[in-house]
Amino acid sequence: MPPIKSSPDLSIVIVEWNTVDMLRDCLASVYANDGGLTLQVIVVDNASSDGSPEMVEAEFPQVTQIRNADNRGFAAANNQAFAICTGRHILMLNSDTYVLGDVLAASVRYLDDNPDVGAMGCRVLNPDLTMQRTCSMWPRLLDLMIMSSGLWKLKRPKFLGRFMMTDWKRDTLREVEVISGCYLMLRMEVLKQIGPLDEDFFFFGEETDWCRRMGDAGWRLIFAPVGEIVHYGSASARKLNHKRDLMLTDATVRLHRKHGGAAAGASAWTILFGFNLSRAMFWSLRSLIQHDRAAPRAKHFRDVVAGMVRG
Repeated sequence: MPPIKSSPDLSIVIVEWNTVDMLRDCLASVYANDGGLTLQVIVVDNASSDGSPEMVEAEFPQVTQIRNADNRGFAAANNQAFAICTGRHILMLNSDTYVLGDVLAASVRYLDDNPDVGAMGCRVLNPDLTMQRTCSMWPRLLDLMIMSSGLWKLKRPKFLGRFMMTDWKRDTLREVEVISGCYLMLRMEVLKQIGPLDEDFFFFGEETDWCRRMGDAGWRLIFAPVGEIVHYGSASARKLNHKRDLMLTDATVRLHRKHGGAAAGASAWTILFGFNLSRAMFWSLRSLIQHDRAAPRAKHFRDVVAGMVRG
């Protein structure tokens, strides 16, 4: 009788789109720092054209790869992988990250030792090894107003920085309401109980909604500084892209409509529309004086405003 195979300690899900070099570094770091864990690694490729799928097949044959014919979005692609995960725990890991030291094994140990914790995040660093502000509170309407006004940047009173917890260095354990999707580890039990990501969120908002559902189901969400990863996404220079901002706006409004009703969704839209309209007016006026510098920003915010009106 053949021996019964136990489940892997950890299933790692990586969704990627045209990030061949970073994906290579990410996968190499996972296998170099597995900490003795048994791993199931699944890469979901959203129709990359840069040779990413071929690189995975050639250099990491132990990886299970799902190749999509088109870009299905972040939530749907993750759900494809969740459907075949067999690990005791599951890690959502961005392709533009690499793991350091014992973080994978330490995270698994933390969940094993704390059965009331449904999901956890670790410390995330920029490429220059400075701290990234990952994990946050739920984006309440008041917080949207504070973030849109720019008041969150003030150091006093501390209340203004509560959404992003700006007074916290991410060096202590803390209960949070939202864990960043660049490194989000959860129990298989949680996935079975609350279900996969909501595919109505194409890009942005999906992990925020997921975390809300975990909390509503009674699970604790914890930031635990048990180890570190490096994440390129928030450190790289963000080019002006009004379509990206429109997707973020749509996701935020959708979150409030889903969890707070039509009035909450309309309020979120109004706050974000007011912010983008004020920025469009500011940069348009400034472009009269500093055309080369201000004109691209003015056009960006005008495009966002126009998109919100059409939407």
